[in-house]
Amino acid sequence: MFQEEKKEMIAALICDEKLKPMKFRELAGFLGIPKQERGELSEILDALLKEDRIAVDSEGRYVNDRALHVTGEFFATGRGFGFVRPEGRGADADIYIAEEKTLEAMHGDTVQVTVIKQADPDPDRHMRAEGEIVKIITRANETVVGTFFRDGSIAFVRPDNRKLDFDIFVSKEHTKGAQEGQKVVCRIKHFGTKKRNPDGIVTEILGSLGDPGIDVLSVIRSYGIPTDFPQEVLAETAGVPQKADPGEVSKRLDLRDIPTVTIDGEDAKDLDDAITIEEHDGTFTLGVHIADVSHYVTEGSALDDEAQNRGTSVYFADRVIPMLPRELSNGICSLNEGEDRLALSCIMEVNGKGQVTDHKIAETVIRVNRRMSYTAVNGILTKKDPELIREYKELVPMFETMAKLSAIIRGKREDRGAIDFDLPECKITFAPNGDVEDIVPYERNVATRLIEDFMLLANETVAEHFYWLELPFVYRNHEAPDPEKMLRLNIFLSNFGYRIHQNGDTVHTKEVQKLLDKVAGTPEEAVISRLTLRSMKQAKYEPSCMGHFGLAARYYCHFTSPIRRYPDLQIHRIIKEYLHGEMSRSRIAYYDSVLAGRASRSSICERRADEAEREVEKRKKAEYMHRFLGEEYDGVISGVTNWGVYVELPNTVEGMIRMTELRDDFYRYEESQARLVGERSGRIYALGQRMRVQVAAVDLYAAAIDFVPVLK
Repeated sequence: MFQEEKKEMIAALICDEKLKPMKFRELAGFLGIPKQERGELSEILDALLKEDRIAVDSEGRYVNDRALHVTGEFFATGRGFGFVRPEGRGADADIYIAEEKTLEAMHGDTVQVTVIKQADPDPDRHMRAEGEIVKIITRANETVVGTFFRDGSIAFVRPDNRKLDFDIFVSKEHTKGAQEGQKVVCRIKHFGTKKRNPDGIVTEILGSLGDPGIDVLSVIRSYGIPTDFPQEVLAETAGVPQKADPGEVSKRLDLRDIPTVTIDGEDAKDLDDAITIEEHDGTFTLGVHIADVSHYVTEGSALDDEAQNRGTSVYFADRVIPMLPRELSNGICSLNEGEDRLALSCIMEVNGKGQVTDHKIAETVIRVNRRMSYTAVNGILTKKDPELIREYKELVPMFETMAKLSAIIRGKREDRGAIDFDLPECKITFAPNGDVEDIVPYERNVATRLIEDFMLLANETVAEHFYWLELPFVYRNHEAPDPEKMLRLNIFLSNFGYRIHQNGDTVHTKEVQKLLDKVAGTPEEAVISRLTLRSMKQAKYEPSCMGHFGLAARYYCHFTSPIRRYPDLQIHRIIKEYLHGEMSRSRIAYYDSVLAGRASRSSICERRADEAEREVEKRKKAEYMHRFLGEEYDGVISGVTNWGVYVELPNTVEGMIRMTELRDDFYRYEESQARLVGERSGRIYALGQRMRVQVAAVDLYAAAIDFVPVLK
């Protein structure tokens, strides 16, 4: 029997990422084993192979088994091939899967992959690993939303998700009476093969595409976002009082005599944060008061289970799907004007340099004096509107103090290098019948910024407080960007004469902000800002504190929105247990066991909500632009590919000019310079370039807008 120590040494050698994979003879030579003594090495390698600790790749080299067999999510492209992203890894680790090696996997499926070719270690060559799907572990698309069609006696559903590049056949008895062109929900009963399409059953008819709201309902069903609350949740909600309990009020820090305001959008219904502020001798007392949702939504209740399942409220252009029933989110948990409300408050002493010199976190009772809108506060502070100043004269000094402190806090944050991605957003308005009425750019103003500043300061203060207590907590982390992504971004930026300075593999947030300041007001501003943002990693919830790169913050959490975000509700419970002296060893052990799962679930729900919101916005923009076929607009090139260019209009609507529409020349795609170049004319289409376009076509099914160039 061979020595166990040799076996472990050889296993460690093969699994060492710093060494190149070796064949048997190369490995024996590396170890200095003579030919006549290589039998023991062969036995050791066979044993390691049987234990699945190592594997042999397609070239006969011994490698770490985990490098060859990985589990991850399959991302289809709609063009046959796709990519698998290994669990816990970013997009840079994606494994290319050729069309003939997808094993009928669908977009979103969790699969097992055998790696048949390793990625090129030279980042400049951008050569991905290649693999073959050998097992489908979990299906992501057991139900699909799509459009119902008939072709003679054959009925089928075409999925809305263009990455599901197939039709689902539906037998006559399983159509549920669906009519041509209707949006339906279809359950797949057989997933099909390369030679056979999937079979399905229509389970729900949503309505016709042109009906108001059907496009949004289709997205909701497609993303599996729950809308109706279970009966047990509604029963618990009915038992929640709509007035603050006097007995509970008497136990709390009473702040009802301090002037208090909420500042939100005009349409907001769930008001979960309020502000108090005073200034004495250059020191500010800033109170950020957050609705005490955890008082009404107790751990382990049906309400809590449902909130944890939903993870977040979802804000669509025409509706909100709340995390909590509206009786709570718009009622007793909303800081409504003139009502006594229970709150969890972070009261901070802030000096003239923006430093928090002291703070207090307490259970409080507050009463909002006025419900303010961003528009009104901005009108008072920026536009000096005499009517607004007259209407809110008793509060004007308070708003002026807010603006003063906001500028100080923002300046301090900018000094430390926080990044401010001021990307263009839009506001979609609707006619009474539900049709899109207008799409206009939405601009941040002094009022939105001051609330943002105060919320960020409270989030940082609370996070730091509990970090040093060394108690279980949920932090909002944002890791530094991957060096390879920053390298590729710099290659792109060099085409515009810009660069983000790096110190080795490290980039400082100040360098990113310097870039954003330089491009401000230029035609390429939106394009560069978006590409820079995409080069950053995604923020996520975790029980360990890793800091927030984008905010240049060492400690950060989400404390300020427990009505609409589960992590905020979770940390409110932890804070209150600590304040009550109830954070025992058993409770600490309990939280240590559950917080990682809850944080991960919240991150997943947040990404789902973001994707669904973007999809709805895309559909509403297509609906709006359908009315303007043939109209001409000035825009900016926002994307360049080898199949055409994307152009963004001032109202943030984006459309595509297909390569087939560029008939004046044959165009060569130059990826490194992000441009198309005419072979004969030398005409160039490049990122950030202004151009005039005409709306040529709008596909409401695909939510796609086609432009054609208006050449001078």
